[in-house]
Amino acid sequence: MNLKRFGVPAVVAVTAALALSSCAANEGGAAPAESASTLSGNLVGAGASSQDAAQQSWIAGFQTANPDVTIDYDPSGSGAGRETFLEGASDFAGSDRAFNDEELAAGGFAKCAPDSTIVELPLYISPIAVIFNVEGVDALNLDAATIAGIFSGTITKWNDPAIAATNPDATLPDLAITPVHRSDDSGTTENFTEYLGAAAPDVWTYEADGVWPFEGGEAAQGTSGLVDAVTNGTGTIGYADASRAGDLGTVAVQVGDEFVSYSPEAAAAIVDASPFAEGRAEGDLAIELDRTSTEAGVYPVVLVSYLIACGTYAETENVELVKSYLSYIASPEGQDASAADAGSAPISDALREKVTAAIDSIS
Repeated sequence: MNLKRFGVPAVVAVTAALALSSCAANEGGAAPAESASTLSGNLVGAGASSQDAAQQSWIAGFQTANPDVTIDYDPSGSGAGRETFLEGASDFAGSDRAFNDEELAAGGFAKCAPDSTIVELPLYISPIAVIFNVEGVDALNLDAATIAGIFSGTITKWNDPAIAATNPDATLPDLAITPVHRSDDSGTTENFTEYLGAAAPDVWTYEADGVWPFEGGEAAQGTSGLVDAVTNGTGTIGYADASRAGDLGTVAVQVGDEFVSYSPEAAAAIVDASPFAEGRAEGDLAIELDRTSTEAGVYPVVLVSYLIACGTYAETENVELVKSYLSYIASPEGQDASAADAGSAPISDALREKVTAAIDSIS
């Protein structure tokens, strides 16, 4: 397993611990008093590779406050993370989609008490960037139908009239397009294909799924593999968590009469405008994203990545550790840390209130 291990503190319930961390940062890294930490042990998490940079930030942000705690997070992909959590090999999961109704009905979460529900917390909000590598072109304006045509294979050249129509000032080469998709079961893929199906249903006729729905193009493992394939290719295009776009060309997506570039603010706007899924247990905060919104400044190609835990654990050993870590991630400090290091959108105060109540309910 590709584990990222850090010596990590869990959150203590008093603000003094955070104050000590702040003082350490302001005083050249002076270590906080060890008495500030009363927690010890090891947490294991696995899942969404989109969360990897944020997880590293969240973990490292606490490593001086609780020296007796470590957290392992394996960025194995959302599908693998959900399976690992189901099998009881992790204390929590990261996933770029919530468990669906069929999966919840099947149950069988090995770490959880019998008949326990699960807690799904939308704590990592990030735009999905449509990234490309075409020499001399840094940015493009594309509508949903054109994006869907590129990834379905019906638009095959960069100078296609559909691309040229929304980019009259771009010098588009007579070059083959190589679409790159994820080879693994990916929540990013599911979010991306959900957008294509909602916004361009006449072109993208496949169901939203974490597994790419057909053969063709180029496949790459994980976020890093996809970004590397686009970066090292010619005429390549793909989709990835926006924090990983780097120097690649990016697409502004048509929303109403505008073309909207990705940003944390635009991603957060569509989340706050979308409802929670119906019929879920208390503490399961799955969100039904409105991919077809035409509100100004909204970026619809967004993923909401969840931290997933048991409502009630079968064993109590790590319950307080799980709650403390999730509480930090949800806190303004945790959200600001991932915004700075991973480019995510901090959750709103209204959403934080619901998340905090869900965490408090874990037992």
